[in-house]
This record gives sequence, C-alpha cells and structure tokens, in this order.
Amino acid sequence: MSSFTVPIGPQHPALPEPILLKLEVEGEYVVGVDVDVSYMHRGIEKAMEYRNYIQNIYLAERICGICNVAHTICYTLNVDKLYDKEIPPRAQYLRVIIEELNRIHSHLLWLGVAGHEIGFDTLFMYVWRDRERVMDLIETITGNRVNTAYTTIGGVRRDITSDIEYKIRKTMDIVEERTKYYKSVAAAEPTILTRTKEVGILKTIDAVKLCAVGPLLRASNVKNDVRADAPYAAHDEVPFNVITYPYCDVFSRVLVRVDEIFECINMIRYCLDHLPKGPIRIKLPLKPPKGEAITRVEAPRGELLHYVVSDGSEKPYRYKVRTPTLANIPALCRMLTSSGDYVVKIADIPIAYASIDPCLCCTGRVQFLDIEKDKKWTWSWEELKEYSKKEWKKS
Repeated sequence: MSSFTVPIGPQHPALPEPILLKLEVEGEYVVGVDVDVSYMHRGIEKAMEYRNYIQNIYLAERICGICNVAHTICYTLNVDKLYDKEIPPRAQYLRVIIEELNRIHSHLLWLGVAGHEIGFDTLFMYVWRDRERVMDLIETITGNRVNTAYTTIGGVRRDITSDIEYKIRKTMDIVEERTKYYKSVAAAEPTILTRTKEVGILKTIDAVKLCAVGPLLRASNVKNDVRADAPYAAHDEVPFNVITYPYCDVFSRVLVRVDEIFECINMIRYCLDHLPKGPIRIKLPLKPPKGEAITRVEAPRGELLHYVVSDGSEKPYRYKVRTPTLANIPALCRMLTSSGDYVVKIADIPIAYASIDPCLCCTGRVQFLDIEKDKKWTWSWEELKEYSKKEWKKS
C-alpha cells in the first residue's frame, strides 16, 4: 500500500498550542511521524539575563501557567544554592504544600482534557468543576489563581493561618472523595476503556531508552520521581509513594495521574500536621556570589531542570531551562508510529498526543542548521535585534 503525508497543525482547532505533526499514513494506519515544536519561541532565557534575580521570579513562572509553581520552586531553589544559605524549615514545608496543590490542579485539568479528546465532555465538565475548588484554595493562600509568585528567594511570601489550614483540609476531603469517584468511572466506563486501553503504547524499554520523564515514564512501569530520587524542599521528610502502572498505554497514564492526586492529598495533610514553627523566609542580598547551580524538581509533567551562572552582579550571566515536554517528544514519536503487531490509527492520535500532557509554549528551541556544511550556530541578543531591524526596514 502506498503511503502519503497528513499534516496536522501548526494551527489546528484541536491544538491549543502550535505544533506540526507530519503523519505518514498507509490507509488508516500511521507508519511514521515527524514533529516540529519550533513555532513558539519567547526568548525567556535571554530575557532573564536582562532582569535582576527578584524580577526573574515573575518571568520564570510565566514559562508555563499551569505548572508555574514548579518553575518558581526550581528557580528559587537554584538561586538559593548560589547564596549557600539554609532556608527555614517552615518555608520548605509551605513550598511542598503549594507544589502539591499545583500538581492536583494540573492532573485534574489533564483528566478533563483527556475526557474531551475522546468525546466524553461530561467528564471534562465535572472534573473541571471540582478543579475550581483547588484553584480557589490556591488563590486564598497566594492571592492569585494562576501566576502566584508564592515562592521567593529565601523562602515564601505568605504564611498559612489556622483559618486557611481549615479550608485546605476541608477542600482536600472533598477532592479526595471526588477523585475516588473519577477513578471508579475510569475503571468501568466503556468509552474510556475502549479509547485508552492498548492505545499510545510506550514499552518500558523504549521509555528508558528515549529518556521519557514524569507520569509518562511511570505509566511505563519505571519507578522514577525526582522528589524521591533527589529530594528537594522537604521531600526527604514527607512520606509518599511513587505511583507506577505496568500497562504502558494511555489507560495506564490515567491511573498514574489519578493515584498521584491521592498521594498529593496525603502529602499536604502530612505537611499541615507537621508544619514547623519559625520564619517563612530569610533576607538575602540582591547580588549572589559568583558561581553556578543546577536544580531538578518533579513538575506535574515530569522532570524540570534549571541552570544558572552568576557573575556576581544582580542579574544572571546565563540561564537555561529544560522542560518535561521537550524530554517527552522522542517518546511521543515512538507512541505514534505503528510497529509489528502494534498499529496506530489516525483516530487515536488526539488522545495519544494528549497523554503526554504537552506544553509547547515552554518547549520551543531555535538553532540554525546548515545540513550541507554540517554546521550549527545560534545568534546573540544583539544579532537578533539587528536582524529584526533589517527585516522591519524591508517591510
């Protein structure tokens, strides 16, 4: 059978962010895929070199609105390392609480989107209604729903009062009850089972070989979680289980994320029960010493990495971010390609793609490549500005 190429994107009603999937198909089966994520490059890393360390907190959390807390925690932990100062224990516990609340809302958001992708919009609306309880809680704690800037260099901005603690416990009880219901629905609903079981297969050996991260990796039966493997904040004191499932398909990813919500709830309760007394932050000078630091955290989508170089000034000399979605793109290509007895149907593309919980606005990277001369290069900020001026004059 002859094959032909079906392009999806970069702008498509089913895609909330720009990505180009070039699907090579034979009839209804996908036999090859090429992914291009370079349609959105915001230059945040370069912009961070032109702002001081405090201003960069607000820039770092805008790398991704959904997992903004993961970015601010990773950023502040990274800068904290430059100062080599001990952060107050109470602040470390508060960081865990806000991080796990962020993970709950992110996983509930994904569960609703997954329902939407398979035509189960009732699930989408019910789950997002319950997610609002978590968003309200985040607003109560931080003063904002999305970009919270709760974590700051040296600690956190706000403490939790007894009234807020009561609201957190009450909301966690409700979310736990609702999540149990959604898990029972996922395990029995024919629509979900038909559209997710043996769809988007990523075998354990492929997940490891292709360096997958986060729930995608754990749903391929690999016990890997930065919170357990390289504890940060107070994760070495807060007990939790690393959730894995052996099915290696979209259904497995549903179960991993749902069970991780239960773990998040238990971690938040533990933090409230054992919240240390004392200050919530220490005051640090605006200019950190010369040096470099690298930090990993477990974002809702997987391992997130920040790297900083300080030249002793009030601004970073260099800042680099590696997001989970970028790490999961090679695994996505494997999932979307038929191989042997495993066949990928065109109709399975939306849910298989969504199962990695993609976030493309923080993924795009730009590098010039001359294939004939085998050369690679990048431009400096000044070169980019000169190029923009020339193009503007031409227009």
